[in-house]
Amino acid sequence: MKASELRLKNKTDLKSELDSLLKAQFRLRMQVATKQLVNTSQICKVRRDIARIRTILTEEIRNG
Repeated sequence: MKASELRLKNKTDLKSELDSLLKAQFRLRMQVATKQLVNTSQICKVRRDIARIRTILTEEIRNG
């Protein structure tokens, strides 16, 4: 997911996307703990997407 795509979304869409990514991150962590996760690079991708969304939300708050 690119930052330019995220900037086009409104605040409620970003928050719902953030919630779904946080749930996905939790599921991935549980899969790592139970040794079921094969592709561990998914964790990094989800973390980066979460950081992108949080950054854009913070920018919107500061810019009003």
